[in-house]
Amino acid sequence: MKAFTLNRRAILLSAVAGASSMFIPSLGFFGSANAQPLPSPSGNAGYYRFRIGEIGATVLSDGNIGGPPRVYASDAPEVELQEALRQAFLPTDRMTLNLNTLLIETGGRRVLIETGAGKTMGPDGGRIFENLAAIGLGPDDIDTIVISHTHPDHVGNLRTADGDKAFPRANVFVPRKDWDFFVRTDPDLSYMPVPQDFRARFAAAIKSSLEPVERDVELYEAGDEIVPGLTTITASGHTPGMATFLVHSGNEQLLLTADLAYHPVVNVDRPWLPGPDRDKEMALASRRRIFDRAATDRIPVLGFHFPFPGLGHMLKTDQAYAWVPANWQF
Repeated sequence: MKAFTLNRRAILLSAVAGASSMFIPSLGFFGSANAQPLPSPSGNAGYYRFRIGEIGATVLSDGNIGGPPRVYASDAPEVELQEALRQAFLPTDRMTLNLNTLLIETGGRRVLIETGAGKTMGPDGGRIFENLAAIGLGPDDIDTIVISHTHPDHVGNLRTADGDKAFPRANVFVPRKDWDFFVRTDPDLSYMPVPQDFRARFAAAIKSSLEPVERDVELYEAGDEIVPGLTTITASGHTPGMATFLVHSGNEQLLLTADLAYHPVVNVDRPWLPGPDRDKEMALASRRRIFDRAATDRIPVLGFHFPFPGLGHMLKTDQAYAWVPANWQF
């Protein structure tokens, strides 16, 4: 099947319409003038359930992190970057990134894909445990954890505050090349467009987060099938060993993009390069290959850092791609 190449301007209104469909009417944004106000909730739901064929799936939010937009769009002309953010109704001084982990139930196991940041990258992470509790589960209920790459926002919740395993029963799978680069050596992070003290904390957070599972971690090569229905896909460049994931059951699939892109506005709708990519050319090739697959085969996508719940589709455009959020399912 050949991917459609669309003019970005032609799809702008349909993409906005798709995004607006994710508002929940009961929140009162568009309520009737005669509607009675609802009791003020303590917070919004941080989980989102759906199915992939016979596989039960739940996006579990770990909260969010963020930083200067320039970090995530390293080659963007400043005027164009500021204008893109303004057009998207986003702040021009800080970009917020969500932490969308995915829980799947397949082959009689509960498999958590990514763990989130915890508090390793700021105070707004670490919500995965309350969201697990909200669906009636706890850390002991997780059988398997699969990590795309070892940056702190993906492994931060592996360690409890007192240094124990946060998920006591889980087998933890980590890409071998990332383990070799970030854990077995003192990694050179000079490529990251952040201050040196941040780089030092970043490297230390990786090692401390993985320390509780160091003796029994299972290392995998991108391309392996970890459990039935979960295949890893080589996506090197962001880190030496980063993988993305394909969840599949029957004729249904979901493609997880890990950190191929940070935010749709700067890395999907515009082709700007993420600053934290270690090898930007290799990362760009991985991004194009996997985004092209999603667009050509019309595979639903979960973006780890995209606005919660991070589900949607990739469309090929004349300039790059376009992100179209999925309709909300009640």
